[in-house]
Amino acid sequence: MVMQCSFVKCFIHDFIYQIFFPRPEKLYFCTLFIQTNNMNQNINNYISTHQHRIFEELFSLIRIPSVSAHSHRQPEIQQCAARWKELLLEAGADDATIFATEGNPIVFATKMTDPAQPTIMVYGHYDVMPAEPLELWHSAPFEPEIRDGKIFARGADDDKGQSFMHAKAFEYLVKTNQLKCNVKFLLEGEEEIGSASLEKFCSNNQELLKCDTILVSDTSMLSADMPSITTGLRGLAYWQIEVTSASRDLHSGIFGGAVANPIMELSKILAQLTNADGKITIPHFYDDVEEVSAYERQLIAQIPFDETEYKKNLNIKMVSGETGYSTIERTGIRPALDICGIWGGYTSEGTKTVLPSKAFAKLSARLVPHQQHEKIARLVADHLTQLAPENIEIKVDFLHGAQSYVCPIDSDEYKAAEAAYTKVFEKKPLPVRRGGSIGVIPVFEKCLNVKPILMGFGLESDAIHSPNENFPVELFYKGIETIIEFYLHIQSKNNA
Repeated sequence: MVMQCSFVKCFIHDFIYQIFFPRPEKLYFCTLFIQTNNMNQNINNYISTHQHRIFEELFSLIRIPSVSAHSHRQPEIQQCAARWKELLLEAGADDATIFATEGNPIVFATKMTDPAQPTIMVYGHYDVMPAEPLELWHSAPFEPEIRDGKIFARGADDDKGQSFMHAKAFEYLVKTNQLKCNVKFLLEGEEEIGSASLEKFCSNNQELLKCDTILVSDTSMLSADMPSITTGLRGLAYWQIEVTSASRDLHSGIFGGAVANPIMELSKILAQLTNADGKITIPHFYDDVEEVSAYERQLIAQIPFDETEYKKNLNIKMVSGETGYSTIERTGIRPALDICGIWGGYTSEGTKTVLPSKAFAKLSARLVPHQQHEKIARLVADHLTQLAPENIEIKVDFLHGAQSYVCPIDSDEYKAAEAAYTKVFEKKPLPVRRGGSIGVIPVFEKCLNVKPILMGFGLESDAIHSPNENFPVELFYKGIETIIEFYLHIQSKNNA
């Protein structure tokens, strides 16, 4: 008989918690651990035996407010890096080092078992997003609380919870003498602010970081019962546009109709960047766009998607975008261009009859594999300049860029991940291309010539970057088991 995943909760949880446990996170430890579907009994026994310690270790990380966006949190950044070093050594690493960078420190640990065996490097980040607005949290963001089978705290998912699964999977393999390959851990403290120090670190330490596979758990699945592997991330290019007409704001009654209005002229320019079919009209914009195979489009079509529910959740009347592609394809395998902000003139309360001197806009493009953000930056700036009429001046500043990423679904590493998910979730994971960007992923490909495998276990409902971030305990357990199965598949293939 296969045991269904379950947690003894509700009345028993609340009653026992209120009587015996003064700290919210203790709620979990009055629960019975019950194995998930088809869970390896040895893994089940190990986790159930050590569950109290496992959660206390995770919570020791979460309680450290390692917010990289806040300069006053530097002591906590250092503290969190030191705690990760301790935990990796306790889990079985041979050595662990904290490397100083121009920004926040990088934690690096290794376990070398056999030079002839493959080396797997785990990437994660210990910095977190700011918790504000604090008033919207139902519990203290840096005091983890478990309720309704979920860990609630900043970093519970992104990325302390997901990174910690790798540490515990590694620990299990070491402690049970099942680890045959070599393992490296790289944990940075700047992912939430752009990973400014990581590319230089990777470029300067290529031999140290040399590996065959990189595992990353900083993404999500389609749902708790529909596993998926992120096989692509879109890149990014971002601009600010400034349009100037007169040297100062003018009286709209005296000058209106005789002098160009920069807001109107900018609006006209931006309106020409896409056509009625949702195509981006910038010359050569699509030259390097990868055309996804018919087979992968068939796989994408299998992804559950309820358009009616999608529109209801967003309170929109209809979806829109490039003709000939589904909503999932539009947000995953096709580029997009969006106006992120536009402003100028008088915007305060009441009226002011003014013809503004300047108008501004922020523009972003999401890019797909093979599109280079540097090239797109030039194409967009040139085209905007060409579209500008002679009665205005236009200035285009490129603010930021990130490369896209795609993971082949026929590699041995992807197949090992696919087999691991299939065994644990009893469903074959679907390959999914995500619309967002993770800037460090293409850095690894560029510096180390390795294609990372994005084994995420989060859910859209985990509210990362938002108040009440959470991570289901069930997926925390399943994540550990899936990662263990990945190692076992890689090892068995290498020793076959």
